[in-house]
Amino acid sequence: MPGAPTITSAGRLAVAHDESAFSRLVEDHRGALHAHCYRMLGSLHDADDALQETLLRAWRALPRFRGTSSHRTWLYRIATNVCLDMIVRRPNRVLPIDYGPPRGATDAEREQPVTERRWLEPYPDASLDVADDSAGPDARYEQREALELAFVAALQHLPSSQRAVLILRDVLAFSAKEAADTLNTTPASVNGALLRARRAVDERLPHRSQQVTLRALGHRGLREFVERFADAFERGDVDVILGMLAEEATFAMPPYQSWSRGRDSIRTSWLMPGGPPPRLRYVPVSANAQPALGTYLLDRRAGRYLPLALDVLTFGDRGIVVDVTAFRSPSLFARFGLPTSLPHEERRRS
Repeated sequence: MPGAPTITSAGRLAVAHDESAFSRLVEDHRGALHAHCYRMLGSLHDADDALQETLLRAWRALPRFRGTSSHRTWLYRIATNVCLDMIVRRPNRVLPIDYGPPRGATDAEREQPVTERRWLEPYPDASLDVADDSAGPDARYEQREALELAFVAALQHLPSSQRAVLILRDVLAFSAKEAADTLNTTPASVNGALLRARRAVDERLPHRSQQVTLRALGHRGLREFVERFADAFERGDVDVILGMLAEEATFAMPPYQSWSRGRDSIRTSWLMPGGPPPRLRYVPVSANAQPALGTYLLDRRAGRYLPLALDVLTFGDRGIVVDVTAFRSPSLFARFGLPTSLPHEERRRS
């Protein structure tokens, strides 16, 4: 990280509480700050609240800003503490796979969504313009790699202080001293917490990140695979779908708690299309820096396809799907730039 900068003209105006200067000061950091809050909280909506609170606290703190740290460090310090305050009041976000063993086929009409537990939410990285590189040479994770579903889910199992330390040091490339100043502790405590956090996260992460896997597949190969996958669903071809899944693939649909492991179990799960086609349509999108599909179900009375779930796909080494997490949250579609409905005659877009 660079040394303490001199205060720029924009910084001097911001200290004087110039609103337009403050907006210019924070604008370059807004998307990255939102992603930081999401990593800390595991929720898109909580990240919205945290970002707004961060900007409010920053505005109020401007008279005390003297340029002894960079604007970036100062803003992340505020955002991190906002998130730590929120974590105390709100339960951790989780995925169904984190609770109990997998279940067999479940009657979707009889299982009720679990409302007493807050579920991890998907993240619209593309629409929020999250950078695809690292924050610096000392960062252990790329910015988009640190948004992957497995990574964010692993973070939620850490104590909040360890979570903050790992993100500050390994994602944002803060020095031990900067992280210690942010958390009001010592560099020695930060280094100890970082070692514990790394061990815990490494135990939960696959041996290769999605970004490495997706780059190996290539943009064209990945696009063709996703199109074939979506086409098989639209045609209701269960055998083709299963053939594109890993033998021990997993499937979950939050806010429902049940989940499936293995092709035989998935064959009878909610993932498989039922009824005669064309009941479903799929629109490719990106979520958590991974391929995803907006799923639409035909409403015959309305004569249109309406949002059903956002399916986030995780790929394995051989270019096959190892996990599908179908977020049954139609209200999220607008945040991903997905249409609110599709005409009956419309095919999915490429």
